[in-house]
Amino acid sequence: MAEILLEVPIEYEKNVCGELDAYLKKIERSFRVSIFERNGDFKIIGDDAGCARAASVFGSLLELAKRGNTIMEQNVDYAIALSMEDKEKEIVEIDKDIICRTVMGKPVKPKTIGQKSYVDSIRKNMITFGIGPAGTGKTYLAMAMAIQAFKDGEVQRIILTRPAIEAGEKLGFLPGDLQSKIDPYLRPLYDALYQIMGAESYLHNSEKGLIEVAPLAYMRGRTLDNAFVILDEAQNTTPAQMKMFLTRIGFGSKAVITGDRTQKDLPKDTVSGLETAERVLKNIDEIGFCELSSKDVVRHPLVQKIVDAYEKYEKRLDSKDRNGNRRRFREA
Repeated sequence: MAEILLEVPIEYEKNVCGELDAYLKKIERSFRVSIFERNGDFKIIGDDAGCARAASVFGSLLELAKRGNTIMEQNVDYAIALSMEDKEKEIVEIDKDIICRTVMGKPVKPKTIGQKSYVDSIRKNMITFGIGPAGTGKTYLAMAMAIQAFKDGEVQRIILTRPAIEAGEKLGFLPGDLQSKIDPYLRPLYDALYQIMGAESYLHNSEKGLIEVAPLAYMRGRTLDNAFVILDEAQNTTPAQMKMFLTRIGFGSKAVITGDRTQKDLPKDTVSGLETAERVLKNIDEIGFCELSSKDVVRHPLVQKIVDAYEKYEKRLDSKDRNGNRRRFREA
């Protein structure tokens, strides 16, 4: 049986321990240790390995708190997961990479190793594919990188686009002009722009043509020089659309393509342009492919559980299909 003593300044205690000590209890359950607190001193009791991991996670969370972060359940879960790989200290290193700040002054930065690799790939490569499930920050981080590049004068304009395909619904005839019809499809891009840049700044730059939000079909026939271009929801492109988009990229430009293979809204049996691009372009220099997973989900922890549950379910379906096909083949 081992014991480790930790000292936590009282101003960080609530942030690190969570409401009603929820984070402490999670650490206790994860490493099968007991944690006792008295006057800011914390005693961890358990086996040697459990105590060491719990202390390391606790130290990482305390360092995040000292850096001004509000500790969320996602931070605790991720620090615990990293500790299983002896990488828990990397969460502090990741936190140092501030991309920009929102209009309210909140820092925008990667929160997981996968997100850090994604951001680094965007910095390094002319074209980056960010592929992963919902909630992994693919679009938001790309938007932050685009806005920062625009502010730093690295590019002269920002172009945001996505295919206008209904998510499993038939919306029918929509009233209004063309912009009114396509705006609902582009709303997630507007939301990120408003949060990071502010509505007033966005409208000012939009009127000058420096920021453009448009459906993918509008990209045909154009050459995009000195621009930061983001293609969102790329799993809903056809191979022809993806090729058309990629061949628009001009000198001094950078492109980020984001998508989630599991959320295709294309007609049944239609090949996704994202999947084709992965096969065709994977060996080309200056094109990076970043795979994000459920570990990189930074929304509510329930979202991570939902993503994991669907992945397991779809794997079971795939396994059944393969076994069924083999049986039918043998019978034939």
